[in-house]
Amino acid sequence: MAGELDGMKVAVLATDGVEQVELDRPWQVLEEAGAEPELVSLDGGEITAWNHLDKGDSRKVDAVVSSADPDAYAALVLPGGVVNGDFIRADADAVAFVSSFFDASKPVAAICHGPWVLIEAGAVKGRRMTSWPSLQTDLRNAGADWVDEEVVVDGNLVTSRNPDDLDAFGAAIVERFAAEEEVPGEASD
Repeated sequence: MAGELDGMKVAVLATDGVEQVELDRPWQVLEEAGAEPELVSLDGGEITAWNHLDKGDSRKVDAVVSSADPDAYAALVLPGGVVNGDFIRADADAVAFVSSFFDASKPVAAICHGPWVLIEAGAVKGRRMTSWPSLQTDLRNAGADWVDEEVVVDGNLVTSRNPDDLDAFGAAIVERFAAEEEVPGEASD
């Protein structure tokens, strides 16, 4: 797997209340594949991750979403966490940042409560996807075809349900993001 995403700059959008394992495991998978993940958040400094309902570790923020350039990133990851997902979807700059990835047809991966922001970004209508089960009604009401599967790939979108699905989510991220590295229409001689 190492090297498939060499040099790919990936935005990981999260804030306080992010589910720590859903931040850490995809980050590790990205780094092992050669990508360069950067933590983009609502404010500078540090964020505090959570282990379900208990405070977890702090993480240094690399970029503030209000001034981050989405063109600087090849892909986006949206980790879960109830508080994280709710804060991110309520931030206009974060929603615009996420929308720009869809406007540019760049790959996006979201797990657990991460898809909440996809609804705000208007990116779920007609998409087959999954999430934490409590989001299924929100996603269906926004026009998504919600399914209960560990990982779902629909075009440039990868979604997953919860920490139990992180192995499948990580593998799907690398596969989908690596496909983005291939330039369509160019034959290698």
